[in-house]
Amino acid sequence: MKEYEGQNFKELTSGETPLLVQYYAEWCGPCQMLKPVLEQISKEMHDVEFVRVDIDQYRDLAVNEGVQSIPTVVLYKGGKEVSRDAGFKPKQMMEKWINESK
Repeated sequence: MKEYEGQNFKELTSGETPLLVQYYAEWCGPCQMLKPVLEQISKEMHDVEFVRVDIDQYRDLAVNEGVQSIPTVVLYKGGKEVSRDAGFKPKQMMEKWINESK
């Protein structure tokens, strides 16, 4: 799972490979609980890319993407948002959501 570092977000999300973005903050407990779940899934699911965006560091991006609560996970494909979910979910539920969304 990669950390977003300010690269062009439109380019990042424009690929045909689904991209799951976790919007998070260091101070957010549920975000920290979700991190190892997504890291584990990213090691097992090779047909999806995973990126984390720190909303404190990239607030404008989070606002532009309509993030209203954290953790929020958004699945992008071909430059478009495919699906969105908020809050902590255990591994099986996250895998099911990703598989149904991609």
